Amino acid sequence: MSNTTTNRYLSGAYAPIDKEYTAFDLEVTGSVPVELDGRFLRNGPNPLGHSDPATYHWFTGAGMVHGVRLRDGRAEWYRNRWIRSTSVSAALGETAVPGLRHGRMEAANTNIVGIAGRTFAIIEAGGSPAELTDELETVRYSDFDGTLPYGFGAHPKRDPRTDELHTVSYYWARPDVLDYSVTGPDGRVSHRVDVAVPGGPMVHDCAITESSVLFYDLPVTFNLDMATGGGGFPYIWEEGRAARVGVLPLAGQPGDVQWFEVDPCYVFHTVNAHDEGDLVVVDVIRHDKMFDRNRLGPSEGPPALWRWSFDRSSGSVREEQLDDRVIEFPRVDERLVGRAHRFSWATGLGLDGVDVDFPGTSMVRYDAQTSDAEVIGFGAGRSAGELVFVPAGPGAAEDEGWYLTFVYDATTDRSELVILDASAPAEEPVARVHLPTRVPLGFHGNWIPTGA
Repeated sequence: MSNTTTNRYLSGAYAPIDKEYTAFDLEVTGSVPVELDGRFLRNGPNPLGHSDPATYHWFTGAGMVHGVRLRDGRAEWYRNRWIRSTSVSAALGETAVPGLRHGRMEAANTNIVGIAGRTFAIIEAGGSPAELTDELETVRYSDFDGTLPYGFGAHPKRDPRTDELHTVSYYWARPDVLDYSVTGPDGRVSHRVDVAVPGGPMVHDCAITESSVLFYDLPVTFNLDMATGGGGFPYIWEEGRAARVGVLPLAGQPGDVQWFEVDPCYVFHTVNAHDEGDLVVVDVIRHDKMFDRNRLGPSEGPPALWRWSFDRSSGSVREEQLDDRVIEFPRVDERLVGRAHRFSWATGLGLDGVDVDFPGTSMVRYDAQTSDAEVIGFGAGRSAGELVFVPAGPGAAEDEGWYLTFVYDATTDRSELVILDASAPAEEPVARVHLPTRVPLGFHGNWIPTGA
């Protein structure tokens, strides 16, 4: 088990677990909606073996996927599985799984998505996607049938009109370009270009509208001295570096990028973006700085909801703060990615002095129609992760369906899959699926319907 004495990301709700579970016919409080037929999956770091508390960074732990299978009003199973990277396979005494690991970036600990009927665990920084079975066993590392030369990104954006995935990724050994790719419904890359940027920025997310893809070129950059000197996570805040956002037509060429300067900051996550005539409007969770004073995790200063409006005709930018609540892990209805939405939501966080305390204490839901914000708490000693919306059907409204998330209860040291009614999220959960273990605080996940 990892040393948990001095590093917040190795203790408490973050602490890794040391066992893979398979549990069937899970206990449920309430009733699982019969319309939910699929798997709720979430990825995150779970280091295997000893981790040095002085240098362990939350982003670098071995990937572990957690999943619950729902069908016919039942919670059929819970499974958690380490992604079988080369080092994890060796530590478990197993034969390495096949497939090319681009740049040896194979932790695959950040997100999990369905592509062309297959399940992939993914990471940024040029990491190779790890293909999983429906039961979360690692099959292989994938280059999408030879069409993905430089790895993938952590936050592909699915265009609901075409079902194409638009992805922006980066790789430390190619420090002067960002890799923009479009992956088709067949699971193969149909378009890929290099967009020139200086100095190796860390680019966690992107955005799309009906017309454009947005790139974030912000002042967190690769530091070779830290990478080669054993200083831990090699991306740090670069004081004095300009911050800008690039707007490129979907499936466009590098020469078509229009750059807009913004005030220095860092953005991990896009809420959503949309077009308004000549304006490209994007809502983001904005951090004033990142990895400057604290380099073990994303905990500096309070992140909040901001809006950037880019005028493509004049080249001007409007920056405005929409709310001052401390939030992260924002989502919208996936059917409205790149379009104007009514509801968005995020995980409400606390502050430990000036540092962000990432165990989520609440859900904050924003209504763009009424300009209201609703805060839904999860109870004392209970910590929530990212919330995923599942619509009740293809034509359902944005608040007709369910929010799903894992919630950790410190009093029992176990987690639950909590299902909230999206039309009344402040009411008691419609179902709480009790898991046999704790799900450590992690990153991103998705609902993958049966057959998708």
